Amino acid sequence: MDAKYARRRRANKIAMGLCWAAAAFGLSWLAFILIELIWNGVAGLSPAIFTEPTPGPGSTGGGLANAIVGSLMMTILGVCIGTPIGMLAGTYMAEYGRYEKLAGIVRFINDILLSAPSIIIGLFIYEVVVVPSHHFSGFAGALALAVIVIPVVVRTTEDMLLLVPNPLREASIAMGMPRAYMIMRIAYSAARAGIVTGVLLAIARASGETAPLLFTSLSSPFFSFDLGKEMANLPVVINNFAGSPYENWRQLAWTGALLITFAVLALSISARVLTREGAQR
Repeated sequence: MDAKYARRRRANKIAMGLCWAAAAFGLSWLAFILIELIWNGVAGLSPAIFTEPTPGPGSTGGGLANAIVGSLMMTILGVCIGTPIGMLAGTYMAEYGRYEKLAGIVRFINDILLSAPSIIIGLFIYEVVVVPSHHFSGFAGALALAVIVIPVVVRTTEDMLLLVPNPLREASIAMGMPRAYMIMRIAYSAARAGIVTGVLLAIARASGETAPLLFTSLSSPFFSFDLGKEMANLPVVINNFAGSPYENWRQLAWTGALLITFAVLALSISARVLTREGAQR
């Protein structure tokens, strides 16, 4: 018995050692990427990054103001379009059609959309919006980001609502609450932290996408608030500047990548904090 127990402990230690080694291997590469990004990106941080537009070929100076504003506008609009649709679809599957065949079909399609390459989404919006209108636009870019946001919000909303205890629903209905009122006042209130977490994760995913914007909004060297025209954005600017022969363009690409990385990191940390607070409640 002692030999068998010792053998199991030895096997457990080997398995734990392999797990720690794999984790350390993955984290070391992540740390290397972050160190390289910080080392190259911080050198270009200055007030001009947030106040000046992207420079032209061969020019000196410049910043990322137009790209930052364009990314913010398209991401905010995409989230405003995608979040209500995702919440309504998730609510239907969790509250109204939990055991219906249609809910299973919607869930299956949502899973496909959740794992679909973003470039496919960009090509779809290109054919549906850009080709008929004969020009790229910030609105088309926002639609592409909305399609990326929707499946994340759908999955999170459904999962969080399914975690709400049924006695809460039964008690509110026993008091005479209409079903829709019960969902808004009881179910949404109990699942609020999880739903907000899903929206933050959707923003983090959409804000760093490059491929959909290459086919929809493209980019522009000018400062513009017009969503009906081509619009600068950080992912495409980074993609274009990273391989350029101009030193200041490459520096701006590093700095833009740093800004996006830390923005996504902040959103991910916020989502983790909200998830922990929701679990404690």
